[in-house]
Amino acid sequence: MKTLGRHILVEYYNCDADILNDVIKIEASMVNAARKAEATVINSTFHHFSPFGVSGVVVIQESHLAIHTWPDYGYAAVDIFTCGETVNPWVCYNFLKDAFQSGYASAMEMLRGQTGLLQKNEQYVGEYGDNTPQTIAYHRNVWFTERNENVAFSLRHKGDRLFMGQSPFQKVEVYDTFAYGRLLTLDGMVMTTEKDEYVYHEMISHVAMQVHPNPKKVLIIGGGDGGVARELLRYPNLDKVVMVEIDGMVIDASRQFLPQIANQFENPRLELHVADGIDYVAQAPDGEFDIVLVDSTDPVGPGEGLFTETFYRGVHRILKPDGIMVTQSESPRFNTKVFQEIFQCYRGIFGQNNVHCYLAYIPTYPTGMWSFSFSTKSELNPITALDAAKTQKFVEENGLQYYDAEIHKAAFALPVFVKNLLKG
Repeated sequence: MKTLGRHILVEYYNCDADILNDVIKIEASMVNAARKAEATVINSTFHHFSPFGVSGVVVIQESHLAIHTWPDYGYAAVDIFTCGETVNPWVCYNFLKDAFQSGYASAMEMLRGQTGLLQKNEQYVGEYGDNTPQTIAYHRNVWFTERNENVAFSLRHKGDRLFMGQSPFQKVEVYDTFAYGRLLTLDGMVMTTEKDEYVYHEMISHVAMQVHPNPKKVLIIGGGDGGVARELLRYPNLDKVVMVEIDGMVIDASRQFLPQIANQFENPRLELHVADGIDYVAQAPDGEFDIVLVDSTDPVGPGEGLFTETFYRGVHRILKPDGIMVTQSESPRFNTKVFQEIFQCYRGIFGQNNVHCYLAYIPTYPTGMWSFSFSTKSELNPITALDAAKTQKFVEENGLQYYDAEIHKAAFALPVFVKNLLKG
């Protein structure tokens, strides 16, 4: 019986989990399967979901191929629909079985649009039909998505990953996005992008540097992308910056693919250690540093140990009597529990009145609102201690893009809900 189309519903089992979680490979496999069957590809749209799973569709002139993957089950569900008689969907089936390294597969074919049950509208064909050959441009829509069970954030990228590596600590990837330039992710979470990195790096660095009376030696814990080191080394009076990053792969990837951020690794005033920051702090002498900046990832994986009282007491110990600790302290709205707990911890170590919260707005971080902590061993007030004229001169000389004297003061003006969270 003649039909308008052939529709195959496919289930692939015992597939390679890493392949099923790789949006780049999935998109390429689906597009190549269509081309193998001599279909005309029009566009592709694919999303990767954190921590795992890929969904996507390849639109072909003859209809479509669609997929969703469950890497944790080694399973992929695929829908192949072809119109006419020029494209054989079983070619796609066989191609994808090999591409996904499937142990076995099952498929069911349905014949769609049985012509014996249909009546063709010749008047419509005559009025709107056009058999003139068309040139069809192929458009790619491949998306990186960071998500949890309630919230998702997506960025469209150019489809080919610039870098992917699995270090002993985490998965490191670099994408080239349309809206934010190059994007660094760790274990599927956004770390920094070319277009908005200056917000985070300026705000974690300059608030303390502008109010400390005479900083000479600063410690960075983390900071593998190099952005904090870049900001600190703008200060000629700073004798040494010590940076301790646990994952050398982050440093290497940033050097190669984010050179505007990682541009100070060869500076002679930077002392770089590829080592565990927790161990470094535990072994450092008392009163060694004027400022300690904790540029950590979220409290999972290699960053988890940086969110403990033992670690922060170690930071307090290695600070000089007028020393300052600044940390990224998560989103008050997105990571509320962690936000409240770490500020309680800081106050228990540095004193109730010596811990201050300030905010910045980073578009690619969850909720956009991000917090930092300012904790001091002295009674230094981060607002009244600022020399606004001196700060503004520094900002203009260095071409900063977010931080200035007004932002410095305004960042400590907290929304009511944040104040209430800190009262806890």
